Amino acid sequence: MKWVGRVWLLWVWIAVVLCSRRGAVGKEEYMKYKDPKQPVGVRVKDLLGRMSLEEKIGQMVQIDRIAASPDIMKDYYIGSLLSGGGSTPLPRATAADWVNMVNDFQNGSLSTRLGIPMIYGIDAVHGHNNVYNATIFPHNIGLGATRDPELLRRIGDATATEVRATGIPYVFAPCIAVCRDPRWGRCYESYSEDPQVVREMTDIILGLQGEIPNGLRKGVPYVAGKNKVAACAKHFVGDGGTTKGINENNTLTSMHGLLSIHMPAYYDSIIKGVSTVMVSYSSWNGQKMHANRELITGFLKGTLKFKGFVISDWQGLDRITSPPHSNYTYSVLAGVLAGIDMIMVPYNFTEFINDLTYLVKNNFISMDRIDDAVGRILLVKFNLGLFENPLADLSLVNEVGSQCKTVSLVYLENPDGQYVKSNDFSYAIVVVGEPPYTETAGDSQTLTMVDPGPDIINNVCGAVKCVVIVISGRPIVMEPYMSTIDALVAAWLPGTEGLGVTDVLFGDYGFTGKLPRTWFKTIDQLPLNVGDSHYDPLFPFGFGLTTKTMVAR
Repeated sequence: MKWVGRVWLLWVWIAVVLCSRRGAVGKEEYMKYKDPKQPVGVRVKDLLGRMSLEEKIGQMVQIDRIAASPDIMKDYYIGSLLSGGGSTPLPRATAADWVNMVNDFQNGSLSTRLGIPMIYGIDAVHGHNNVYNATIFPHNIGLGATRDPELLRRIGDATATEVRATGIPYVFAPCIAVCRDPRWGRCYESYSEDPQVVREMTDIILGLQGEIPNGLRKGVPYVAGKNKVAACAKHFVGDGGTTKGINENNTLTSMHGLLSIHMPAYYDSIIKGVSTVMVSYSSWNGQKMHANRELITGFLKGTLKFKGFVISDWQGLDRITSPPHSNYTYSVLAGVLAGIDMIMVPYNFTEFINDLTYLVKNNFISMDRIDDAVGRILLVKFNLGLFENPLADLSLVNEVGSQCKTVSLVYLENPDGQYVKSNDFSYAIVVVGEPPYTETAGDSQTLTMVDPGPDIINNVCGAVKCVVIVISGRPIVMEPYMSTIDALVAAWLPGTEGLGVTDVLFGDYGFTGKLPRTWFKTIDQLPLNVGDSHYDPLFPFGFGLTTKTMVAR
């Protein structure tokens, strides 16, 4: 009887276990991180507690789409993708092509154990400039001339709509550099030489991300909804102050100079809820910013209480050493300990993953530092709503290019003086400027206009009244030509919006812009900024004639 009883008890126990297992299969485990009703902090903590070291390190990796596939996203738990300059799904890719590409990669991420969505980033500093037919707004130097923060909000809003239309939720914008020397090849990316003007222009963040509602805490990363994007204030810090304007070089200034000139726009960006900050290639007093723990962890995260994530620039860790990539393990150690949370690798991601894994397992980098990095990345992803809406749809594809207007243009490329005189013109419009360039390729120690600009000015303006329009990313040498010019228009880099130049040129609207930076007389004066003791410019900072509308409306 006892034996039979034991058999009966065993059978009951097995039945109970089987029933409980069936219950577990029938009811999925409750996971707080998947519950949108939970506070973001609770969701982040719950998800972090479930992640392995491998999954955490994967979240810290950003690679270019060229190096990615859905399987790579899944197998390496890659946290982010980007399109570098010109990295597109197809030549002249449509918005739908972009959406389908992003979703393919995202499906790879969603198939992982925890289903953590990746975040796709792209440059969109003055419109969605990597995308065919997108609206390209005037570059930052021209926007700084407007002194109009509300216009910047509207541009941010339009840019966010076009970026989201291609399935992308993250932009590497705005650039809030304070360019102190126009010889810098990226001076056009700066709103002004005056930090106060740059601070005002950070309102573009409110257009990109949405304005923080009343009642919510200021200074915490915020994105208003799925038609908005996460923004990125860059490049932290001092990128516009390098010696002689040499790109990615050394900014020599005191802490006071750094805080009073180059840092103020970061205060405003953080208060306005910017989601991410990108670190500069440049150095401060000889120390590479990508390895500067004092400023990244101590000041940005500590003093300024920045809660979003810090991202490196393209191969930024490689450039900690000279020559680049000469001691990559050290670079990974220095960059991560400095406080960089997401690393724009962007190709050889297995090397980064292996090095960081080694450094953590051998106690060179603590798990607390890894958790800080990953927690910040997850916070931004939760704020974006990626866990609820990881896949983009096609509902906004017709928005790409919707902000842009066009204008049918006839011109004579290089007229001589005799042609101008013989045709009895009343006025002439002469357009001159710089050749196309970006970044280091734009560094210039001469700042002269491209040929045949000087000859055109002399030939045409010597024969008839003329207005000269300068298309440039910064002031260029103009003093030798001023005696023959009747009017000078600094059009900066107007993007697809050249119609705005014709609007004021023909009187539909009045001129109202003011110089966002000093226009020097000669190159020997540089650097020359408002407030300098030797200040003697061709046109001072803030100069600009105001005209009235000449057309009745």
